Amino acid sequence: MVKFEGMLQDYTGLKHAIVAVNGTAALHISLLLVGVKSDDEVLLPAMTFIATANAVKYLNAIPHFIDVDERTLGIDSDKLDTYLQGICEVKQGECFNRLTGKRISAIVPMHTFGHSVDMDKLNVVAKKYHIPIVEDAAESLGSLYKGQHTGHFSKVAAVSFNGNKIMTTGGGGAILTNDDELAQRARHIMTTAKVPHKWEYVHDSIGYNYRMPALNAALGVAQLEKLDMFVKNKRALALRYKKSFEGVEGVKFFVEPEYATSNYWLNAIILEKDYAHLRNDILELTNNNNIMTRPVWALLNTLDMFNDCPKMALNISESLVKRIINIPSSAHLINREIL
Repeated sequence: MVKFEGMLQDYTGLKHAIVAVNGTAALHISLLLVGVKSDDEVLLPAMTFIATANAVKYLNAIPHFIDVDERTLGIDSDKLDTYLQGICEVKQGECFNRLTGKRISAIVPMHTFGHSVDMDKLNVVAKKYHIPIVEDAAESLGSLYKGQHTGHFSKVAAVSFNGNKIMTTGGGGAILTNDDELAQRARHIMTTAKVPHKWEYVHDSIGYNYRMPALNAALGVAQLEKLDMFVKNKRALALRYKKSFEGVEGVKFFVEPEYATSNYWLNAIILEKDYAHLRNDILELTNNNNIMTRPVWALLNTLDMFNDCPKMALNISESLVKRIINIPSSAHLINREIL
């Protein structure tokens, strides 16, 4: 486990990597570390995997859904700034929602499909409103923002090693941070908050049994040794897709933002608005021919357990969810004649 954590630190350039039983657990603890408390609001994109919002609810906090930028598929910082100007006030160094009276205690950008959010712009907004950032980097291991690995642009970040990620430990995840104190606290509360002692079982706070098993970490060591190859193959596959879709009417292949070097964890095509009505036909045709495609996640604000949560206008998210199709993305496909 120590070897795997050290390799993660070397690969990402962050001072600390604390491995966890899964990515959702890593995100849960990350939110706890930055001070999210019961009844707080946490800003996160409506267009993300459900684990992002679930981790918020584990702390009895409230997901507050915000819109994304069509160019990045991540948080639209300009739109968020305008929105917060209208609803927020800063009191004694903390941000409060004037409409609900609740504290807004974190922003969680998710690097969608491995493509980095514009973190410089988001950090400007976060500092303006005194809101800490927790990066949901579950999909972006191997992705860079302006030459640095994702996770460097917030107090703490969470990654995933689920079976469908760019590398896997069977399950698993990790917390990444450059903060010594946060790292120490993460290790403590993820191992049931047990006070070190030769024989006594004394625990000094509520803790969690979230540490990664050693067998999973051993698999992670072998996988991480191949990560550069996986990223190289994923990027080569994306380039082939890009060339293949050039000139195809009504559709574009989504490419990394200009500031990013993406791992292209999950490739996507986006239908032009006039062709959105064909999405389900395309999904049915491809899957009937043994080509696994799928739509993007349902917007979280449309799910029963989250439909009463606060939200901003979600125009872009509501448009994209009707037009995004994810296409086969395995790193091994580049070695097959599929395109």
